[in-house]
Amino acid sequence: MTVAEKQKALYDLQKVDTAIDKIRILRGELPLEVQDLEDEIEGLQTRVSKYEDDIDSLEKSINGKKQEILNAQDLIKKYEEQQNNVRNNREYDSLSKEIEFQSLEIELCEKRIREFTGQIEEKKEVIDESTRVLDERKLDLDNKKKELDDIIDETKKEEEVLEKKSADLQNIIEPRLLAAYKKIRANARNGLAVVPVERDACGGCFNKIPPQRQLDIASRKKIIVCEYCGRILVDPELNEEEKDQG
Repeated sequence: MTVAEKQKALYDLQKVDTAIDKIRILRGELPLEVQDLEDEIEGLQTRVSKYEDDIDSLEKSINGKKQEILNAQDLIKKYEEQQNNVRNNREYDSLSKEIEFQSLEIELCEKRIREFTGQIEEKKEVIDESTRVLDERKLDLDNKKKELDDIIDETKKEEEVLEKKSADLQNIIEPRLLAAYKKIRANARNGLAVVPVERDACGGCFNKIPPQRQLDIASRKKIIVCEYCGRILVDPELNEEEKDQG
């Protein structure tokens, strides 16, 4: 390829890639918003699941404490019956202490049951609130996905055609030049790596280009970059030629 042909290929690639950029800008932040919503929903679902597991564990603990109360009540009944058959005060006092101990155990179990029940109520409130937010986020996600799908459907065919053009052009550009183009493009705020000279200035950063340098660019005999922004400069006549061909 001649230098002029390389410039033309680079400029064509830039125009195709800019068109792809515009399609992706049209989608805006929607893909990120969809991802954020999916992450938030996953987090809420994990939270609800954890709290549900906590509630199951607390309910098992409550059932365990209820069983302890029944066991203590049985022991109290047993000790009270034994008190009716004691032979001395020492045995009676010993059984009374056992009864008192089991009564305290019952009180402690009841206290724990109240604590666990309170924790369950708190966790149920969190689950209800999380579920409400979860339903809202799911609805938001459905709407965002539909919006994104509609935009993708509208632009998918055009984007595929442009991506094929971009790939075809990249295949005919020498690797070193293509690598430089991609590097400049990645660092450029607007994605422009190849720009024409417009009104005696760089079409990217708008700094003035000296007349002699403009003549060198117009001669199309070597690749010239802007000394201010590093973009590849091309002859503005390429634009006019494109229009004439169109």
